[in-house]
Amino acid sequence: MLRPALACLALAAATLAIPGTATAHPAQKPVVIKDVTFPTMPLGELQSSIQDDRGINLGGVGSGLYPASRRGDFWMVTDRGPNGQPTVNGEKRRTFPIPEFTPAIVQVATRFGVEIKKYIPLVGRSGKQITGVSNQPGHDELPYTWDGLTALPYNPSGVDAEDIVRARNGDFWLVEEYSPSLLHVSARGMVIARYVPAGLNLTGADYPVKPVLPAILATRPQNRGFEGLTINGNTLYLAVQSPLQNPTKAVGDKSRIARILTFDIRRGRVTGEYAYQFEDVTTFDPKVNGDQSQMKISGLAHIGGDRLLVDERTDNVARIYQINLAKAKNLLGGRYDNAATTPSLEALTDLTTVKPAPKSLIVDLSVVAPTLPGKVEGIALLDPRTLVVANDNDFGLGDFGTDGRLIDSGVKSRIVTIRLPKPLR
Repeated sequence: MLRPALACLALAAATLAIPGTATAHPAQKPVVIKDVTFPTMPLGELQSSIQDDRGINLGGVGSGLYPASRRGDFWMVTDRGPNGQPTVNGEKRRTFPIPEFTPAIVQVATRFGVEIKKYIPLVGRSGKQITGVSNQPGHDELPYTWDGLTALPYNPSGVDAEDIVRARNGDFWLVEEYSPSLLHVSARGMVIARYVPAGLNLTGADYPVKPVLPAILATRPQNRGFEGLTINGNTLYLAVQSPLQNPTKAVGDKSRIARILTFDIRRGRVTGEYAYQFEDVTTFDPKVNGDQSQMKISGLAHIGGDRLLVDERTDNVARIYQINLAKAKNLLGGRYDNAATTPSLEALTDLTTVKPAPKSLIVDLSVVAPTLPGKVEGIALLDPRTLVVANDNDFGLGDFGTDGRLIDSGVKSRIVTIRLPKPLR
């Protein structure tokens, strides 16, 4: 819950409401009908254990987006918190300006701007708040202080949360990037269990760790683990953000094949694994000069059956596609989960045998909402014709002054509602 001083505070922000009839051809193209911006709120006011928030405000909440019980309300989740990657002594270093920051589940209402209704920090079994600091040497980046000069200790309990859903019993499920892993979280924010790739050997966490995911997932690129999550009853759908570095980084960087998994909540295990084919970046986003590694999956939403919406993007272009996993081949437990398989799934160019999920374009967000900032990561479907998206503003992280205070980038967190021209089927 919010601290007492904030509990009754309605955090209103600028709201743009655009009637669906404002366009000349409302039935022929998607239309933005609402656009709300998060207010400025210092992190130190939300988390009392932060010693110095360095002038950083709440952000990163667009990493995940899921409809709450009341229309216009959403569950969102921050990622690992403010982090940067400056070059120090010729080396890029991962910095954590507020290493004690705790990733949090946030409930917001959007009827009149943005109101924060609940702020739920993640805690371990001990009741202590966890952090977003990376987990273990050899698998994760070495963490540093804000200036990149002093190494920080790893934290095996740390998570880089990227998407969220809520189950029927009120529990939350999150995906994160470090392992990559799936987290089962109570309604009060306690991590009940963390599901990681087999063989990862993550020890010392302040909650149970279950190594039940395919081991091959541990070859994810740094900062490119699980990014998309959605739910249908007792089935979770999890998307890896980028192609695995399987067998090498060079193969992964050129690959157009990502993986989407299904997970059964009742049995606590993976039940499916499917190939997803990215678009060719040369036509999708000419600005990145043919760098296929810039393509990412950043969000999922469930339509019905095994039909999903997929947020496929670079930092310049974001498009929403519909896929049907019922028409894709289940690869779970087969040769492509074996690291010794040659060629690997990521190296394939002929996809006949792996049968990726068929896809069709639903909306090009770069056209419908051209002023929406980059990094559209949260997507939600309110009904067959109403799509909602949110951006990750990276906590407004720009440069730091010599005093260690943030010079804010000016990028705001926003939630944009779009009316589709026809119902999704």
